[in-house]
Amino acid sequence: MPCMSLAEHYRNTRQASEILCQPLAEEDYLPQLVEYASPPKWHLAHTSWFFEELILKKQLEGYQEFDSRFCFLFNSYYNTVGERLARNARGDISRPSTATVYKYRQHVDAHMQRLLSGPLPSDLEALITLGINHEQQHQELLLSDLKYAFGHNPIFPVYREDGSLLDDRNSNEGLIQLEEGLYEVGFQGEGFHFDNEKQAHKVYLQAFEIDRALVSNAEYLAFIKDGGYENFSYWLDDGWHWLQQSSIRAPLYWHLINGEWHYYTLAGLKKLEPDAILCHVSFYEASAFANWKGMRLPTEFEWEVASEQIPWGLRWEWTNSAYLPYPGYQVNAGAVGEYNGKFMINQMVLRGASVATPAGHSRKTYRNFFHPHLQWQFSGIRLAK
Repeated sequence: MPCMSLAEHYRNTRQASEILCQPLAEEDYLPQLVEYASPPKWHLAHTSWFFEELILKKQLEGYQEFDSRFCFLFNSYYNTVGERLARNARGDISRPSTATVYKYRQHVDAHMQRLLSGPLPSDLEALITLGINHEQQHQELLLSDLKYAFGHNPIFPVYREDGSLLDDRNSNEGLIQLEEGLYEVGFQGEGFHFDNEKQAHKVYLQAFEIDRALVSNAEYLAFIKDGGYENFSYWLDDGWHWLQQSSIRAPLYWHLINGEWHYYTLAGLKKLEPDAILCHVSFYEASAFANWKGMRLPTEFEWEVASEQIPWGLRWEWTNSAYLPYPGYQVNAGAVGEYNGKFMINQMVLRGASVATPAGHSRKTYRNFFHPHLQWQFSGIRLAK
């Protein structure tokens, strides 16, 4: 099969974002219930802003920006670029209309295709590839954020009848044993990777065991029924404080209705499937569950070393590793230097991928990262000891 050209990769990725939005009504493009979950309209515009601001305005001679106000409206966190709208105000942008945002995308795409039609220096190809992967990240965020809005709507709207994304089950069980020793971790070789996956380096690991299977709903339900949310001894102090402040007593989207557990899926509200793989738990919950089981979460390096022997890709898996730079990590100059490095504080690493991750956008060295209290990603638990 011939290798996909950069122009094809760009075009397919941009189309995929719009396909995700096809089931939406006009009203679905705007709601923002919490600061960290952005509306679909903002995702569509911001991913276009990335190509316009970081590529077209600098690389395509004679390029005219679509609307000079969009640089302020759709910048996410790039201080290098300039001022931006407050993150919690992204749902306030009733104008420009959704139709205008789609016209913006068409404008950017037409000029990007013009740029992609000719030869490009390697550094520009790399930047465009980063933009493509950036949009793929936002495709997953778009689904997560949309689910948050729909999941807090009292009528539990259906995004797609076949779009539950929570029906998968484990196909393997038991523990894998790995020997102590010196291992190489981090990205090596050719192909795209984010800067936080480098430099490759050696780590020494003690012997450990890791589950082949991810934790199921039934296993987590046993934790709840055993008073897991009421017993402080399972929880980190930060996690216990979060629990008291939030009054959370179950994974996100779980509802106890007439004595029976249900959960919201993108296919609507459904009865909890006991054998399905657990989803939408925070690091705090994952850690408390592991303590309750007399086990622990793997470190990100244990996970990476074990990754070739375990099935993964169904849930982002919390690790017990803080998000920190690797030895030799260097922040790039300019706006792309703000992509990862400045977030290496107060966050935990997740490894793998999830059912919401676009095809081809995962690898064993991928380091996802979120604050430990957040539940809204498609996150689950794998245990180690």
